[in-house]
Amino acid sequence: MARFVLWGTYCENALERRTPFRDQHLDRLDNLKKNGLLITLGPTSCNTHVFGIFEAKSIDIVQKLVQEDVYWKEKIWTNFKIYPWTQAF
Repeated sequence: MARFVLWGTYCENALERRTPFRDQHLDRLDNLKKNGLLITLGPTSCNTHVFGIFEAKSIDIVQKLVQEDVYWKEKIWTNFKIYPWTQAF
């Protein structure tokens, strides 16, 4: 398994727009974490960017996980990039 870093952006008014989808989003993240695919994920304190760390066999799996998220489908997240990551510490 490899680790991957996610960096993405939120839409304008993300706090309001995410409200109807938040429980679904958080439940899914909880399941991903329990299954060992998600290490951590969350917004920057200014709520303009999302950061996450995933553990998966390939970058394609992580990309699919992000694209299946309700925040992506509902355009709460507007853009994302995934990078292979080497944890030094």
